[in-house]
Amino acid sequence: MSNSDKDKFFSPISSFRGEFSPQNIAFDANLQEFTNRISLICGLETGGKITPIDAYNQIKELWIQLDHSRKNLLGD
Repeated sequence: MSNSDKDKFFSPISSFRGEFSPQNIAFDANLQEFTNRISLICGLETGGKITPIDAYNQIKELWIQLDHSRKNLLGD
């Protein structure tokens, strides 16, 4: 499996549906990355690879990053 195939498997990207604007497309990509990373973190926690506190802290940090992205791209 090539790196490109692995990237597509672990971080699938759906096509954008909604009102077209560069900001909306950028935020949609950030939102998809957020959901993919949350899924991986949950799997690691469920599998005992990270603690619930570590999972919570990682998710909290991702949420803060997503919120900053939303404010920068879409406004309040």
